[in-house]
Amino acid sequence: METVFSAASRSISKLISFTALLLFLFSCSTFTSTEAYDALDPTGNITIKWDVISWTPDGYVAVVTMYNFQQYRHIQAPGWTLGWTWAKKEVIWSMMGGQTTEQGDCSKYKGNVPHCCKKDPTVVDLLPGTPYNQQIANCCKGGVLNSWVQDPANAASSFQVSVGAAGTTNKTVRVPRNFTLKAPGPGYTCGPAKIVKPTKFITADKRRITQAMMTWNVTCTYSQFLAQKTPTCCVSLSSFYNNTIVNCPTCACGCQNNSTESGSCVSERSSHLASAVPGKSTNAPPLLQCTSHMCPVRIHWHVKLNYKEYWRVKITITNFNYALNYSQWNLVVQHPNFDNLTQLFSFNYKPLTPYAGLNDTAMLWGLKFYNDFLNEAGPLGNVQSELLFRKDASTFTFEKGWAFPRRIYFNGDNCVMPPPDAYPWLPNTGLKPVISLFQPVMMILASCVFLWANM
Repeated sequence: METVFSAASRSISKLISFTALLLFLFSCSTFTSTEAYDALDPTGNITIKWDVISWTPDGYVAVVTMYNFQQYRHIQAPGWTLGWTWAKKEVIWSMMGGQTTEQGDCSKYKGNVPHCCKKDPTVVDLLPGTPYNQQIANCCKGGVLNSWVQDPANAASSFQVSVGAAGTTNKTVRVPRNFTLKAPGPGYTCGPAKIVKPTKFITADKRRITQAMMTWNVTCTYSQFLAQKTPTCCVSLSSFYNNTIVNCPTCACGCQNNSTESGSCVSERSSHLASAVPGKSTNAPPLLQCTSHMCPVRIHWHVKLNYKEYWRVKITITNFNYALNYSQWNLVVQHPNFDNLTQLFSFNYKPLTPYAGLNDTAMLWGLKFYNDFLNEAGPLGNVQSELLFRKDASTFTFEKGWAFPRRIYFNGDNCVMPPPDAYPWLPNTGLKPVISLFQPVMMILASCVFLWANM
């Protein structure tokens, strides 16, 4: 009798240890790194180039340009905010294409007052419609900076600044320090300014090349964890061969909070919905429709049809945020069959190949003036498309979740996927195995009772 119960005790102990190991592995797999590295865009960054184009009696005139070298991550309204700390006692006499948010204390200047006297100025872009005599090339977009793949013509933003009390030679000028970039919130980390070879410029007639007096670069990289502690999107799944709809994981982006604090939500059936929505301001706090996942955006992947040589998928993007429209949105989807994508409806498509010989990642975005604008939550708050894939006989299968994506990004943020064991299974695979802590324990106890009764 003691032997039976000691064996049962050892089995329970091993089961608990195994469960603890599973929980540990799960916690490791869901850990979000703070490192600003994206495996699908390993070289993506925003580079700030500072070109000194001429000297002045007490300083210099420079053109500052931000290049968005990220393939799919962009900066949407209300736009970027750039800050730094002067190395000496510099001031900004004037600006074109941008402005500082504060002037600072310029009381010691008589007559001609500088544009900004702060030790740590903060610069924003000018709005569209700015008078031409205050503009320069690539300015005045309200701080919106599109991604390199989606809209390369609008992936740069510039402003001109006249700096005083700064030195008038390459040896006396000191580069600014502590660069910060907000887009418009946190997320970007900027490295130190590095002096590089002066930029060369080609004149309009392309017959003469000039160059900057001095050039330095600043590189800023993005971390989703620094941008927001909770995810911003989730993925749900369904298929024609299974009636089960796999919803986004519960509390994927937070849990419902009925208080007036952050995290509150509004029911779509609420009679007070109109009064609760604070207008369609792009910098308003999230006001989400009450859902089990509480994510602002949900991407639904539905395996729709199966043909002899092809199979079809329907993608639906739904906005649950009553306070925000998404302009120039994009999706990045990783799936092994994207090397055999045959046709795409109502979306733009570009393959992303961060690693040579591997074509399993695609970037999708809306057609201009048609569905590139994702409305706020409501009847019109979704966009849809269908993808047609050719089957590869050597690799194609619907088994074990192969038909579903490995990873999905929305506007550059990694979306929460359902757990793999929840994916819709093929009917001929039988029932899904359910791992339960209590089932083996009950089986062991039942065995013990049986042995005891027959002793």
